[in-house]
Amino acid sequence: MTEYYYHMPYTQFKTLKQVKNDFDLTIVENTNFIPKLEPTSASSVLSAFLERTLPSVIASSSEKVRSEGIVYPVLIEVRELLDRVVNVFSGEDFTVDESRGLNGVCDFLISASPEQVEIEAPVLLIVEAKRDNIKSGLGQCIAQMVAAQKLNTDEKTNILTVYGSVTTGTAWRFLKLEGKTINIELFDYPLPPVEKILSILLWMIKDSQQQPLDAIATFINEIAEPPQA
Repeated sequence: MTEYYYHMPYTQFKTLKQVKNDFDLTIVENTNFIPKLEPTSASSVLSAFLERTLPSVIASSSEKVRSEGIVYPVLIEVRELLDRVVNVFSGEDFTVDESRGLNGVCDFLISASPEQVEIEAPVLLIVEAKRDNIKSGLGQCIAQMVAAQKLNTDEKTNILTVYGSVTTGTAWRFLKLEGKTINIELFDYPLPPVEKILSILLWMIKDSQQQPLDAIATFINEIAEPPQA
């Protein structure tokens, strides 16, 4: 395991090999950790917004346009569906341990803390936005997930799992960090439709918590598909 990092920001973690070696991780690819979920209906506000903006956003090669035109509105929808018991942070400094390279700005982050001014534990979900190449964002997203895991542990929360996603807005790749193991789904989920993405994000927020907030647990129980007989 690497002993020094020269205070590099998250953007310097460009490959899976780099985060694997630097943080002593085991990477498991081609896993299917997301259960079958019922689609979650989007609000009329989000549906109308995406209907208007998706054509121009898809045509754009700008990461900023895709982030603002798809990713942020979807994450805000998740917050609204959960009656605002989680908070969404965008473009905020997320420095946890500079000596280990866990410093820099995070594209998007969801926390279950009531604090809205600064990021506080527990951090449940990291979302890294990329213009067109999901693979190029995996290392950066994983480093941020490691930072979230450390913050949650340092603050003695009961969070055992941190989830992540690398997305172009129209394609979403999902990751799971549990202990020292990173699971990566090799299947990219498309958007549209937005309903599947909403269900997955909601499920990940619930599953990351050992004792989920009542509002989250109630909602997730409604969308989770019952076990097959």
